[in-house]
Amino acid sequence: QVQLVESGGGLVQPGGSLRLSCAASGSVFSSSIMGWYRQPPGKQRELVASITGFGKSDYLDSVKGRFTISRDDAKNTVYLQMTNLNPGDTAVYYCILMTPEADYWAQGTQVTVSP
Repeated sequence: QVQLVESGGGLVQPGGSLRLSCAASGSVFSSSIMGWYRQPPGKQRELVASITGFGKSDYLDSVKGRFTISRDDAKNTVYLQMTNLNPGDTAVYYCILMTPEADYWAQGTQVTVSP
């Protein structure tokens, strides 16, 4: 059974930075695609960034140049470094581990960008 545990959310001022972490249990991490979704208040969940087991990453247009996704397979952990945050980035952020058989979700962590 795969379990994902997130950390690193919180309150930050516009222009600030945060780093989210997501640690996975189980043996499928290194072969899986990892990603971060977010759900802003009153809106649908959207894919923010993803990274393959080969390190290829992809980003939502609105975060390109500001967010960086990375992974450490030795630690079974994926990160989302967020810089130059703005109020539009306020959302609950969810880590996801994607395999051919199933997707696994973390519990979500709140990121609030406010003066």
